[in-house]
Amino acid sequence: MRRLMRPALLLWLVAVASLPALADKAKQMYEKGQDAEARQNYEAAYDFFKQAYDLKPKDLRYRTSFERIRFKAAASIVHRGQRLREDGKLEDAAVQFQKALVMDPSLFIAKQELERTLKMISDQKNPPPQAAGPPAGLERKVHEAAGPVELAPISSIPITVKLTDKAETVYRTIGQLAGINVLFDPDSAQVTGRVVKVELNGVTLEEALEITALESKTFWRPVTPNTIFVAQDNPSKRKELEQSVLKTFYLTNLSQPTELQDVVNAIRAVLDVQRVQQLLSQNALVVRGTPDQIALAEKLVEDLDKARPEVVVDIDVMQISKDKSRTLGLSPPTSATVALQENINTTTSSSSSSSSSSSSSTTGTSGINLNSLANLNATNFQVTIPSANLTAVMGDTDTKLIQSPQVRALDNQKASLKIGERLPVATGSFQPGIGGVGINPLVNTQFQYIDVGVNIDVTPHIHADRDVTLKITMEISSEIGQTSIGGITQPIIGQKKVELGEIRLRDGETSLIGGILDDSQTRSLSGIPGLAQIPILRYLFGQVQQDHEQDETVFAITPHIIRTTDVNEFNQRAIDIGTSTTIALRRVIHPAAPALAAPAPPAAPPANPPQGNAAPAGGVAPTSAAANGNPSFLFDPPTVQAEKGSTFMVNLVISGAQNVYSVPVQLYYDPKLLQLVNVSNGGFLSQDGQTVALVHREDESAGQLTITASRPQGAGGVSGQGTVVTMTFQAKASGQTPLTITRGGARDPGMQAITVNGAQASVTVQ
Repeated sequence: MRRLMRPALLLWLVAVASLPALADKAKQMYEKGQDAEARQNYEAAYDFFKQAYDLKPKDLRYRTSFERIRFKAAASIVHRGQRLREDGKLEDAAVQFQKALVMDPSLFIAKQELERTLKMISDQKNPPPQAAGPPAGLERKVHEAAGPVELAPISSIPITVKLTDKAETVYRTIGQLAGINVLFDPDSAQVTGRVVKVELNGVTLEEALEITALESKTFWRPVTPNTIFVAQDNPSKRKELEQSVLKTFYLTNLSQPTELQDVVNAIRAVLDVQRVQQLLSQNALVVRGTPDQIALAEKLVEDLDKARPEVVVDIDVMQISKDKSRTLGLSPPTSATVALQENINTTTSSSSSSSSSSSSSTTGTSGINLNSLANLNATNFQVTIPSANLTAVMGDTDTKLIQSPQVRALDNQKASLKIGERLPVATGSFQPGIGGVGINPLVNTQFQYIDVGVNIDVTPHIHADRDVTLKITMEISSEIGQTSIGGITQPIIGQKKVELGEIRLRDGETSLIGGILDDSQTRSLSGIPGLAQIPILRYLFGQVQQDHEQDETVFAITPHIIRTTDVNEFNQRAIDIGTSTTIALRRVIHPAAPALAAPAPPAAPPANPPQGNAAPAGGVAPTSAAANGNPSFLFDPPTVQAEKGSTFMVNLVISGAQNVYSVPVQLYYDPKLLQLVNVSNGGFLSQDGQTVALVHREDESAGQLTITASRPQGAGGVSGQGTVVTMTFQAKASGQTPLTITRGGARDPGMQAITVNGAQASVTVQ
């Protein structure tokens, strides 16, 4: 038995000895956690609090600290993971999200971010197959729904268009140059058949389409990336033919119903979009309109969906109290007491009297008989005179009370700060009608609570130049006493209040709003009448007391802007949105846009210009191949000698032509040596008096010139020989360059290609 008790006793002693050690260690971990939390190191604080909680799980202090800090620590880890993901470190971000989820499983955002990041990692490693089958049914239709049709980019090289013909012919001519199909509304045949005169220099193909639409009072909309549909420009046709686009905008900064309504009103009033629905539950807008209206609505949402400016206002409330007092003088006796001696034969109580210069009193201690009155003398009486007090006291008290609260507020939003207590104040009483004979009716008293202490209301307005306009009401109140009103004890409130209209301060500028000064001086004199009023003797026969109290309250205000409106250059840029009746965007055509409708220019002069029977792309054959029966191009003159700085003309001649309706050609020259000045009609296509549509565009950097000369629609073709166009060049520098037809030919009225033999000229600049 003793052998069994001895180990148990040892274990018990070890347990008893370890309990204080565990308690001390848990306390140490808890204190370390508090220190880490004060330094906002929430992860370290979580580790320390968790260790303290694991050591003493029944201690509520450790448990509450552990539960409270767990959320903050997990949230900080989620934020770190989001930053890592933004930097492209997906693996590290996933580790952080997983860590946060383990720390706090209730933090749902950690799970969302983890799933999102894992999907990004999976898509990065294993891209989803493009040929995957689309969803079925209605969902499939939605997923396969295309966005607004946009015209594919066309050449941005400036062209020259000079023709007078029907609007339909002008559209088709520009469409051929741009490589797009042009369809016409049958109901608008009268408008598209109207003759218009178009003379444009240095415009792009898209600009030429817009100008033609304006000149002919028509409009066009893309049907496919390379097809446009032209119709008469009127509201009914636009409403019938323009595309309708649906888009949902999710706003990230605006949340109040009035703010969302402001955006809706702006879209409706400015863009004339009537189908706008706001969804307060989702903080979103659903808009339906034309593609241009939706694009402008997106710009408006981006312009207006801005985080509201914020400001922190430092308010220093300084109360300074000074109390000075001085008491100086002799306090003389103001009374005397006369009493009979006790050795007098007394029977009953009687009274005796005495008087002094300032007052008299009568005090009875014992009584005497009347026979003894005749024998009384001065020795039978006792006079008591109080002592005189000499006072010389000075007091000087300074009290300073400084309160420095901070108020953070949004732009144009009222923020209130109340520091103090709430006191009940009776505001009224009423008596219910339940009284009767011998019954006292009940009286109910209504109370209202008022805030007593420091009460501050601030409404800021932040300007774009970092000025802050503040509307401020500041009040300092306290209970200075109580009074009874109608049997109800009511508090007496002392109040100091400053109410400003508006003040405007710079960011960080300090302003003293108001200094409230109470200055009270009191002087009192007490002593023997007459003697106490003599200037020299007043301090011997009287006492002078002086009190000087000063109470000053100063309010100092300093605004600090912590967020301004993020307005960029795009938000402030003016945009051409069409006319007062039609909302339409005009795209900016950049010179560097790819020339999709035109073939790629050669990077350098052809080393071996086409010779013999070799036919370049486009059906152009060399001049020496005339024996094959095809028509031929010729340059007149074939050899040019020019001086530097001079201009010269070269005619492009076609011979052996049969039923030619239009002539499209592309030529190459050295742009370092030559510069195109003008292209004019040569007369071959207008030999029967018809108007010729002449369009050309030049790529100066590559030395490429594209020319299209066409007869009016329905005019038929011409045959024979003649000059198609005349080109004027200027000699820029000395050297020799070929003038070569690299692509081209002719077309008949059915727009069928006609093979034409090519040509080459030689230009020497001296």
